[in-house]
Amino acid sequence: MAHAHKLEILRGLIKFKSNTQKIWGVLILLSIVTAVEVVLGIYKPEALMTKVIGMKLLNWIFIILTIVKAYYITWDFMHMRDETKFLRRMVVWTGVFLICYLVFILLQEGGYIEGIYSSGFIKRDF
Repeated sequence: MAHAHKLEILRGLIKFKSNTQKIWGVLILLSIVTAVEVVLGIYKPEALMTKVIGMKLLNWIFIILTIVKAYYITWDFMHMRDETKFLRRMVVWTGVFLICYLVFILLQEGGYIEGIYSSGFIKRDF
């Protein structure tokens, strides 16, 4: 029994007529997001250097754009949109918790190392 794929991206905002068109559409979307990341990484606008929750706003933008790219790669190229709701949630929530944990580690350990180098002494052995 053939299974029809959903031929839309961005929550139905853009619709396609075939799978080939959708693959090209997702590729173009991912390329645009990557181009935005590269441009921001090269120019590093001064307005995005303000600290928000312990990290520069530019770093938060990079993290969010990377999550968007991971979502679309998983959703379209790994065909998660065609799986059951339970399996989709299990995969997505595992990734969300992992990303949150890794960001927490980044902030904790980065702050500790920065504190050691800026104050000139070691508070604990690591």
